[in-house]
Amino acid sequence: MDGMLSQEEINALLNSMDSSESVEPESEEETLSSMEKDAMGEISNISMGTAATTLSSLVNQKVDITTPTVALASWEDLVEGYEDKSCVLLQISYKEGLNGNNVFILEERDVKVIADLMMGGDGRGNMDGELTELHLSAISEAMNQMMGSAATSLSSMLNMKIDISPPEASSLDMDNIKDEGNLSEFLKGNFVKISFKMTIGDFVDSKIMQLFPVEFCKTLCNKFGVNSDGTETAGTAPAETPAASQQPAAAAPSPQPPVSQPVQQQAMPMGQDMYGMPMNGAQPMQGYGQPMMAPMQGMPMGYPQQMPMQPMQQMPNINVQQAQFQAFSPEVMAMSQKENIDLIMDVPLEVTVELGRTKKSIQDILEFAPGTIIELNKIAGEPIDVLVNGKYVAKGEVVVIEESFGVRVTEIIKN
Repeated sequence: MDGMLSQEEINALLNSMDSSESVEPESEEETLSSMEKDAMGEISNISMGTAATTLSSLVNQKVDITTPTVALASWEDLVEGYEDKSCVLLQISYKEGLNGNNVFILEERDVKVIADLMMGGDGRGNMDGELTELHLSAISEAMNQMMGSAATSLSSMLNMKIDISPPEASSLDMDNIKDEGNLSEFLKGNFVKISFKMTIGDFVDSKIMQLFPVEFCKTLCNKFGVNSDGTETAGTAPAETPAASQQPAAAAPSPQPPVSQPVQQQAMPMGQDMYGMPMNGAQPMQGYGQPMMAPMQGMPMGYPQQMPMQPMQQMPNINVQQAQFQAFSPEVMAMSQKENIDLIMDVPLEVTVELGRTKKSIQDILEFAPGTIIELNKIAGEPIDVLVNGKYVAKGEVVVIEESFGVRVTEIIKN
């Protein structure tokens, strides 16, 4: 019949109604208002500004971190924005002042560049190699100092002590992050994503991301006086000074203490300074003949606010002569030098025998193991150095005295 629905159309309509009823609207606890997003952006902007300064001193390069972008996201949204799925994830927890944690995500190449610059490299060494524990240790130390300075800035803004735990760095594939059991639970749902563009000299031009739980951001915004509905918390706005028009019209006059008359001072002649000395090229000034008065702070209302300045008294004449000392004879000087040396004869000195030296990189030192041979800068049979309190004084050769080693001095170094 015309105008009637078939059974298949009825079933499809019912299924669509069921699916629409099953979708729950996003709760208020899982979203941020526009004012809360602005507050988080401003907080992150100030915090990462100090963190960029700290990183710049560590890598000895100019570091810029741009204004952040705040948005709600899920892990699927995060993966879509990354072409290279290999990254380094750093988890940081607050242990004092705030209760919560946050996560930083950096690209693997950026971590290698930062680690290489921190160890004195040129920022371009071994970029194609695997990410090692040395890279993770270096970026953990850099992030520890960066977020430490950011926590200090946050402490000054909130007027409370805030401390963080050491960051935990791990290398992982972004596609398999949910399979990791040691990650924060908030990454499995919706979270707050704050994106920054970071540049380090001519080596790095990429982005980093800081991830927060939604509840942590709401708590932090509330401490700054921003509520979920976009209003300011009562009592957080700075107190305004009441205007004169807001004072009561018929206020009872307060009793005033008796006013004492200021002591008059003789006017100073024109062409002289405040101490009565003539001034070169002095010109008469308007009101110069009035007594000079010095303001007094902290006096109650009704009392004179000025007091006369007393003239400087003339300094008395002082006869100054050069000091004269009796000359010492050579015998007296030699005797005094001998006595002075005798006073320090029993002072102990540290004697060090140096077999040789060498320089190694941090990577070479970390590879040390029992049986490792370290080559020194001395040739076999070459004299060894003798130092006294760190000062090079002699050369010698190693000898054996019974069961102990000794040094026979072969040459005294004259400086």
